[in-house]
Amino acid sequence: MIMRKLLPVLFTIAIILSGCGSSKKQLEKGNYDAAIEKAVKQLRKNANDQKEAANLQSAYNIANEQDNERIKMLKMEGKPSSWDEIYLTYKRLYDRQTLVRTVPSLNYPYVDYTQDMLSAKRKAADFYNAHGIELMKNNTKDSYRQAYAEFARAKQYVGDYEGIDARMTESRSMGISRVLVQLQNRSVLVFPKEMVDNLLTLDLPRLNSDWVEYHNVVLDQNMQFDYYINININNIAVAPDQTVNADSTFKKDIEDGFNYALDKKGNVMKDSTGNDIKIKKYKTVQCALIETVQRKSCRIEGSVEVLQVNPSKMLKQDPIGAQSNFENISSRAVGDIQALSQQQMNRTKNKIVPFPTDIDMVMRCSDNLKMAIRGVMMNDRRFIY
Repeated sequence: MIMRKLLPVLFTIAIILSGCGSSKKQLEKGNYDAAIEKAVKQLRKNANDQKEAANLQSAYNIANEQDNERIKMLKMEGKPSSWDEIYLTYKRLYDRQTLVRTVPSLNYPYVDYTQDMLSAKRKAADFYNAHGIELMKNNTKDSYRQAYAEFARAKQYVGDYEGIDARMTESRSMGISRVLVQLQNRSVLVFPKEMVDNLLTLDLPRLNSDWVEYHNVVLDQNMQFDYYINININNIAVAPDQTVNADSTFKKDIEDGFNYALDKKGNVMKDSTGNDIKIKKYKTVQCALIETVQRKSCRIEGSVEVLQVNPSKMLKQDPIGAQSNFENISSRAVGDIQALSQQQMNRTKNKIVPFPTDIDMVMRCSDNLKMAIRGVMMNDRRFIY
């Protein structure tokens, strides 16, 4: 019942919505290409729809007239920068004509835009190429990047444009900002090379963007860097080996044989089935569990600096820090192990181990520090462009 009541309402809404988006409405609003698309769609369904054909004719004529007038005005102005718009306008005329020709019943005059499009595209490419060359003379990162975009557009229009690949390579190389990530050890501890390499293994390609490259090795001595990221290690503190012993004593009553139950005459008593009655004996056993806790820790503190070369200034400085801890808990039993629970027995399987060296602790800590460095560098990318 509800659906039956709603159907007339939904039908009315559908008619209203379709009217709002009809070719006639689009034509009245001045959306001529939208009107053309809708009219073509309807005429494909019904080639004899005279109203749609009339809407299409009006929209098509007005749109073409506007585009041709725009092209005429741009050519009269004679600005080299206008050839891109001229080409795109010709292409719009071409695409519009192609669309209406998909309706077989229509017989509009065919206009060949091919030569005009090719000529405009070539002149647009000439402009982009010349503009790119002029931009490179500014000798700034932004101008090189803009020049690269201009050369790319010229190549898009004319694929084999003479010398365009070399200019694109040069403008891209000059437009890239290069960042050198380097470690500066200001602590009293001399780092092994393995640790330096580990700290600088920061998955730098993930930080790269279209115009920013990160490096941790100078492969070309002629390469100029625009930014430096200094990872400063200011202080390293390794705590001495610590060993703490704790003793715990455990007691338990365990079964220790049996005695026969005797009557008043000293005879062994029998149960209802005729078997001797036995009384269990117990004894108390005890065991000491000696627990040894070995601990050692390392703390590294420093900072990450982002420095700009030109002009020379510090853009950002962030503190960093990391800690690593070594702990080993072992136990040994002295006494009767029957007094221990299974969990306490399992603890005796852990043995005392050699303490890691100071360098080992620093290496462990460097893994945690590397994560902190990555986090800071990811956050600081916005300062580098």
